[in-house]
Amino acid sequence: MAGLPRPGVRPTTSQVKEALFNILGERILKARFLDLFAGTGAVGIEALSRGARHVTFVESDPAACRRLRANLLRCGSDDRADIRQLPIARFLTHQSSDLAAQAYDIVFFDPPYHTDAGTKVLSALGGNAMIRPDGVVVIEHFHKTRLADRIGHLTFAKSYRYGDTVLSIYRPVIAGES
Repeated sequence: MAGLPRPGVRPTTSQVKEALFNILGERILKARFLDLFAGTGAVGIEALSRGARHVTFVESDPAACRRLRANLLRCGSDDRADIRQLPIARFLTHQSSDLAAQAYDIVFFDPPYHTDAGTKVLSALGGNAMIRPDGVVVIEHFHKTRLADRIGHLTFAKSYRYGDTVLSIYRPVIAGES
């Protein structure tokens, strides 16, 4: 991957990234994958290398987006990806108002630790239809961060801990579930 992370950025470790894709398993094949807080794109590019059909990267930092573009070109995956350089909140607001947009099979995000960004993104995702009914949302977060069991139409399914890092899995509530 080109370039070093900017100060304050905490890239997903190799152990956690490997665990994520083991958890996702075959689900990644042909998936539409959304990588929020994408940074230089390591997780989304890995999704492409494991068979994702398309990845949308959302990152607000211009320097990170330049590195992400370079990484996609280097991997030869730029034709199966798009980069949205804008704040996550604006992307989610625009996406939820565009009902014609295709929903995602997998949403992954790794917000800054020790902030409420994760809860805000989960709330936004739980209030719109951008996730397929059989899709999943995965949030990487600090182990002491407490997340709700139910947020809008998303319900907590399972979590996996790796040192100070946790991967929490949410899925859309199926009609008839309470």
